[in-house]
Amino acid sequence: MTDVSGSIAEQRISLCAVLGEDLVLTNSEDMLQYCRDWHGDVTSAAVAVIRPRSTEDVQAAVKACRDLGLKIVPQGGNTGLVLGGIPDEPERQVVLTLERMNRIRNIDSDDFSAVVEAGCVLAELKDMIAEKGMFFPLALGAQGSCRIGGNVSTNAGGINVLRYGMTRELVLGLEVVLPDGSVFDGLSTLRKDNRGLDLKQLFIGAEGTLGIITAVSVKLTPYPDNVATALLALNSLDDAITLYRRARRDCCDLMSAFEFMPPLAFTLAKEAMPDLPIPLSGDYPAYVLMEISGSGLVDIDDLMHRFLEGVMGDELVVDGTIATSQAQARNLWLIREGMNEGQAKRGAHMRTDISVSLSQLAAFVVDAEAAVAEALPDCISVSYGHVGDGNVHLNVLPPNGSTIEERHDLIYKAKKVVNVVVDKYNGSISAEHGIGRLKREDFEERLSATKRNLLVAIKKAVDPDLLLNPHCQIDLGADIR
Repeated sequence: MTDVSGSIAEQRISLCAVLGEDLVLTNSEDMLQYCRDWHGDVTSAAVAVIRPRSTEDVQAAVKACRDLGLKIVPQGGNTGLVLGGIPDEPERQVVLTLERMNRIRNIDSDDFSAVVEAGCVLAELKDMIAEKGMFFPLALGAQGSCRIGGNVSTNAGGINVLRYGMTRELVLGLEVVLPDGSVFDGLSTLRKDNRGLDLKQLFIGAEGTLGIITAVSVKLTPYPDNVATALLALNSLDDAITLYRRARRDCCDLMSAFEFMPPLAFTLAKEAMPDLPIPLSGDYPAYVLMEISGSGLVDIDDLMHRFLEGVMGDELVVDGTIATSQAQARNLWLIREGMNEGQAKRGAHMRTDISVSLSQLAAFVVDAEAAVAEALPDCISVSYGHVGDGNVHLNVLPPNGSTIEERHDLIYKAKKVVNVVVDKYNGSISAEHGIGRLKREDFEERLSATKRNLLVAIKKAVDPDLLLNPHCQIDLGADIR
């Protein structure tokens, strides 16, 4: 790769000359939205923002950046939470956004598959597929903005993981532009293909460090036109785990979501959405938002009622409500979404996406919240998440009135406190958000020598010049040079 030469202005002129001005943004104001993280906590800059319209455009951009000695930060909808799509060397990096590559290339109703470009917005993709009577089950709070390429690059999770799995389980094939400008064409929709190593897996969850995903073939399911949603109150998080085991047994694979929330969820949701109706009091220690769904001949409403009759008869559930319409179901889910918005309204805070074994989830939350309370008594812990896959979002809110410097200091201390408890439970510091730049130091601290050697070897084989997202996940520069 050529060393970076010339001023930023000269580099911009070169990019425009090679790629055309239509594909290249160089105005600082125009680039700002691509250089600021979703929550607005971090703002950076870049040499340029490249907006390709086709796979061939991406190839041309990769080759142009190689020739100029510029690094590339691939970006989807820029809804990530770990700074994986934000440049950190403004004078050496460009952002390459896939937002213009948003075509649905094919939907095959008989094959229950679709081939879509990486820039497709998740919600729009789901709607288009639903019109064909099918369902793409990835469901995220940011689905109105996030794009499928970013979902694949981060191996996104969401609320339906317990039934359908992470994004990895929904991907049948990929098209990827590699750091040398060649294309890995693996857009097969075959369910069974045992011809050697499954190379697409290298790029799923790699956060754009090995290639730029330009298209994805995804697995679809029949549309679940029968859905039952319930908000339930319980006496403890331990009871929520017990309830999950009962629901897993009695509802089997028809259970599509099982979320736990603290009583503070209602307060935070009302702060974000003052007119949001709250159907239960906030007087109970724990709450569960549960959904079962199906299609065809399955009577989902009857199944939900019979299940709740049993667990309420056993006093496992002490209060609850079942949505009687899609609007009511949507309002129940808005409590979950509003809780996140309410936290954001309180200012910068620590966000986590931890996973522990399901059998230890309740004990982990108790221990981690106690550790935070002891170390940072003025902060508030907010624990919620996806019970079925052991994913806990244990967030820490600094006290009102804290300066931004005080908040950053408290966030750093809280992260260290919580990570000690995560290690004690042999958990993961990233269940679904990825590593990005934000968690790189914590990730590297926990890497075994064997795993690091494997990661270095893969990066060296695929991207020896560190062209793609070089400071994301692990800083491998010293290893490779």
